[in-house]
Amino acid sequence: MLDMIISQAANGLVLGFLYVLIAIGLSIIFGMLGIVNFAHGSFFAIGAYLALVLGRDFGWPAALLSPVIVGIIGMIVEMTLIRHLYGKEPLLGLILTFALALLAEAMLRLIFGGAPVPFTPPRFLAGFVEYGPILITKYRMAVLIVTVLALVSFWAFLRFTPFGRIIRAGSRDAEMVGLLGINLPVVLSGVFGIGCLLAGLAGMLAGPLWTVIPSMAAGAIMPAFVIVTIGGLGSYSGAIIAGLLVGVTTAMSIQFAPAWSGAAMYVLMAGVLLIRPRGLFGERWERFE
Repeated sequence: MLDMIISQAANGLVLGFLYVLIAIGLSIIFGMLGIVNFAHGSFFAIGAYLALVLGRDFGWPAALLSPVIVGIIGMIVEMTLIRHLYGKEPLLGLILTFALALLAEAMLRLIFGGAPVPFTPPRFLAGFVEYGPILITKYRMAVLIVTVLALVSFWAFLRFTPFGRIIRAGSRDAEMVGLLGINLPVVLSGVFGIGCLLAGLAGMLAGPLWTVIPSMAAGAIMPAFVIVTIGGLGSYSGAIIAGLLVGVTTAMSIQFAPAWSGAAMYVLMAGVLLIRPRGLFGERWERFE
């Protein structure tokens, strides 16, 4: 029993880190742009399909371009649609991004059909890794390593680069960033693109683990909202801890209480909010109060 729990917890960590990638992208978009991006899960699905097509037609190295392409698509969406919503009624952003999510799913169904598409990992990542009681596939181990490296790299980007410092400052007061003479439209496009890139990266990595299907966006966006809520708006460490909690909780519930697996993360969120209404590491942000 203990071996099963440890192995399932390891699988939950992999799932949790994928959730974290999605949630952090969602969080920085909301923090900087003030837009609740309901289409964020669609960029996750687009990343999975792009990786599938590029990997199938040109080999796995080409699939690595899919997150970059998703980021570029996100920047185009921001410049053509999202940009017109700044300073307007927040409900307009909800309606627009929800419509974009529906449109993206419809386009994926039109192009690829509604049936699940098989997505196999690279051959060199086939097989299992066994370390004591932990038994995990090589691909899951690779996903764990890549996501950790991506999160550390993104933290260093936010912490030590000029653009990263602009993002951190602008997430608290975007108008102040504009008053300092910084080209705010370019920054906002870049932030939206980075958030979509992270979602696309998660989609690329999750493709061989999840069922690649147009409706997979819903399986990504809801955990992302839950993680942002549990971790606290604007908290990088909070998003990571909340993502791991959600991933492990989901994995354990699937193993030991399958009937509760769909509701487990919502029960966790409710429990956290009863104790910490702002989330585990939530801060007081005047911009949204």
